[in-house]
Amino acid sequence: MKKALIASLTGAALLVGVSTGVYAGTNLKKIEAFLNGGMKVRVNGKVVQFNDDKGLALQPITYKGTIYVPVKGIGAALNVPVVTDTKTNEIIVGEKVNGTPVKLEKFDNTWYTKDPKYTTYKGKNYQEVLYQHFDSGAGPSMYFTPNKKYQKLVLKIAAIDGDLTDIQISDLDQNALLKDVGTITPEDGLKEIEVNIGGVKTIVVNFQAGENTGYMTPLIASYYK
Repeated sequence: MKKALIASLTGAALLVGVSTGVYAGTNLKKIEAFLNGGMKVRVNGKVVQFNDDKGLALQPITYKGTIYVPVKGIGAALNVPVVTDTKTNEIIVGEKVNGTPVKLEKFDNTWYTKDPKYTTYKGKNYQEVLYQHFDSGAGPSMYFTPNKKYQKLVLKIAAIDGDLTDIQISDLDQNALLKDVGTITPEDGLKEIEVNIGGVKTIVVNFQAGENTGYMTPLIASYYK
């Protein structure tokens, strides 16, 4: 629901929260719209006030019968990052990555969740993750299928409440070790691992988790390139 809401509002950022200095752009078209100060925006049951980067209040805009609201304001209310990339002329909603998120290719979704209880790590909501937590020791695995399309995998893993040990990333079909990662501790935070995967169809990540230990792998912040 959150993603659909944000996606539907992306176009609104073209009408609000844009500095007047960009009006010389060839893709801009002058319109006549109206500030709609009487319209309130309620997010998850709470009325929210949108502000620009300087803290000044922003109001919804009405244009040809459609109401537009600032996408940055919606992002802040839902704890989803919104960034304007002036080099690529893009508004980026959600995690900014430099490749193809692993969720866009086939993966083992047995432990897939969107529950904020599990997707939020150190105050940031990663929206879609793989998550497991074990009362006793376990040897979990994660499977991803780049299908020989990419050269590298950038995988992010956080250890929850205890160490993850003996972490190995392998080519499942060729039974070949691609990278011996070793250990990730909770103090490492969200650990970024880069591994060469040229010509690999299916990747398996094997590791050991101790008693009362878990892991979290964000599926948008992890990506192929």
